[in-house]
Amino acid sequence: MEFTFLLSDLKSKARAGVLHTAHGPIPTPVFMPVGTLGAVKAVHPRELKKDLDAPIMLSNTYHLYLRPGTEVLEHAGGLHMFNGWDRPILTDSGGFQVHSLSDIRRITEEGVRFQSHIDGSAHLFTPEKVMDIQRSIGADICMAFDECTPWPCELAYAEKSMHMTHRWLDRCIARFEGTDPKYGHEQALFPIVQGSTFPELRKRSSEYIAAKGAVGNAIGGLSVGEPEEEMYAMAALCCSILPADKPRYLMGVGTPWNLLENMARGIDMFDCVMPTRNGRNGMLFTREGILNIKNRQWADDHTPLDPGAHCWVDTAYSRAFVRHLFQSGEMLGQQIASLHNLGFYLALVKEARAQIMAGTFTDWKNALLPKLKTRL
Repeated sequence: MEFTFLLSDLKSKARAGVLHTAHGPIPTPVFMPVGTLGAVKAVHPRELKKDLDAPIMLSNTYHLYLRPGTEVLEHAGGLHMFNGWDRPILTDSGGFQVHSLSDIRRITEEGVRFQSHIDGSAHLFTPEKVMDIQRSIGADICMAFDECTPWPCELAYAEKSMHMTHRWLDRCIARFEGTDPKYGHEQALFPIVQGSTFPELRKRSSEYIAAKGAVGNAIGGLSVGEPEEEMYAMAALCCSILPADKPRYLMGVGTPWNLLENMARGIDMFDCVMPTRNGRNGMLFTREGILNIKNRQWADDHTPLDPGAHCWVDTAYSRAFVRHLFQSGEMLGQQIASLHNLGFYLALVKEARAQIMAGTFTDWKNALLPKLKTRL
């Protein structure tokens, strides 16, 4: 697995490249649709691949461990064989899920003891076990086990958590390097920078992670409630330290404008549940702005969801029809909205890449941002 750097924007830190994996190339910058349990909600894998041309899917270690379990995945030959997805897969380590289960988990140096959100059963995640699970899943890119700190948090807590995340990383690397892939294809391990919104901690964590020489690096603990400007500042700081010849992954981000602003600061990879989750609730992202398809104003609007956009679904269905589906409780409405939003994100990132290659990214971004944030 290697990263080929192609070009950077003339007026910003935005970059274009290709991350080569055993299951195919990943053009960057890239947005990864979230298929938590091995499938993107309300989206058929055929649509994800052929219609939306998603180059990679993100799945989750915590959820796949609980259901269907590593035994089933191993019997299938790994997640690629289990779900039929023949392109790259990245698995989040479960650190964020553990963060979100604050009332049913306990963090120690050993790892995290938690109760299953499904049946209340007790489990222990250690860095070693999380590496073993991701070996069983067979993801192309595996994430180190970390603690995602809440926002806001005290400096002392953030520093203590950061050091533990670093110690856990060392254990992850030792286990990962001491085991082999189970399904005949290469897997890579990405470390994660932590440090909340404290610049000195982010600097120290970025330096620690950069020294590991990993194939790629991630930035975690952002998009957890902090102001956008703090997110951008921390991302820029981390990118100034993390190796320029390796991909940088900003975890769990975000809105369309968050993607573009963080690209301008040097980020290459993104994921977020927002396109599908918001789509299922009737919020659609368009080049004209954000619209709530449930609103009465769209009841007799027979224009496409996003006139002139690049997603195949845009010209196929009108705003009036999709609103009718939501009002009628038809499942197809949620499917179309999810497809539309994912198509919008993937097309936006693809266009951003083309603008970077052309040297026009910054002017294009600055002209587009006000429209993206408009509420229709």
